Amino acid sequence: MPVSAYIKNALGSASMIRKMFEEGNQLKKLHGIDKVFDFSLGNPDVDPPPAFRLVLSKLAQDTTKGMHGYMPNAGFPHVREVLAKKASQEHQVQIDGSHIVMAVGAAGGLNSVFKTICNSGDEIVVSRPYFMEYRFYAANHEARLVEVNTLPDFNLDIAALRAALSPKTAAVLINSPHNPTGKIYPARTIAALADLLREHGAQTGRLPFLVADEPYREITYNVDVPPLLCAYDETIVITSYSKSLSLSGERIGYIAVSPTISDKEDILGGLTFTTRTLGYVNAPAFMQRVVAELVDSRVDVAVYERRRDAFIAILDEVGIEYSMPDGAFYLFCKVPPGTKNTGNTGTDTSIDLSFVNHLKQHLILGVPGTGFGMPGWIRFAYCVDEAIIRASAAAFKQAMQTWH
Repeated sequence: MPVSAYIKNALGSASMIRKMFEEGNQLKKLHGIDKVFDFSLGNPDVDPPPAFRLVLSKLAQDTTKGMHGYMPNAGFPHVREVLAKKASQEHQVQIDGSHIVMAVGAAGGLNSVFKTICNSGDEIVVSRPYFMEYRFYAANHEARLVEVNTLPDFNLDIAALRAALSPKTAAVLINSPHNPTGKIYPARTIAALADLLREHGAQTGRLPFLVADEPYREITYNVDVPPLLCAYDETIVITSYSKSLSLSGERIGYIAVSPTISDKEDILGGLTFTTRTLGYVNAPAFMQRVVAELVDSRVDVAVYERRRDAFIAILDEVGIEYSMPDGAFYLFCKVPPGTKNTGNTGTDTSIDLSFVNHLKQHLILGVPGTGFGMPGWIRFAYCVDEAIIRASAAAFKQAMQTWH
């Protein structure tokens, strides 16, 4: 029997990030790892902080009975209390462990949230560009992603968001620091968005949730990430330790719920229920204990800042425009005009695909902006060794000489 029609269609439009990552692996086998400049996947290569290995070793030797068994689906109570204190400080609210649900990474957390808040046919509004998996997460729960444009500097366009809201709007989804642009939405923008959602709720009788995907909150370059749980009552924040502790493969994160959210008991009950029924059952027991002891730790962000600066120096030299990232570890770049694409206007959906394929001939791998809902752009991830970034300069020069 064939696979479902939905999966068949989804496979045809699956993540371009993963596609480029797999192509990169094949190129490395052919040419050697040091000859391929793979900026495709946001897979942190910076080591976890030193405290991680100490905690890991200590807990691995703990022989307490039941260390690796089931716990409440929302997570270990003592872990949730520790993370509630952290979230309270970051978001300028007072919450306790009952407002925290441990998650299997931010992706697992987002799916639990959407399953909890969405009815069939509901809409989730997101600004473009955006992490393409959001579309599939929404579809998993019979919701539809509604895309809106941002301002030229990639800040949220409040007017565009207003036009996109409808009685079917279950949530507005934001991601700050942002993938793929590195943008951090300023406090004034968050306040304006909160006002808009309250206004919409008063008009329609349905207050949309503000859902914040925050795995990059602690990867910033001298720019503050505004608190969210205090900004709007109906806020749910999802975060993970994939980036801040370089634990992407361990799949550990949590959901934090505003203390003033409506129907709080139902929301928290729903998040706990969906954690179980979506098949996660609970976040990994061992990693819950680990992160509870690392609330004051994070990777060395200065490493990423140096890499960013090294990369933009190359882009400046070869003439590729980019959006300066406030956080995360991506450079979102405008595809330059070139004779490889007759009639290049910067908006044709084929332009970024052509540029990506052209760069690939020079063993440079990036992800086309089409994969983020924004053709005419390309994303480079600089969570790779600085030596690789610097070594790519000659390849970029050669690529641009033949592109123009």
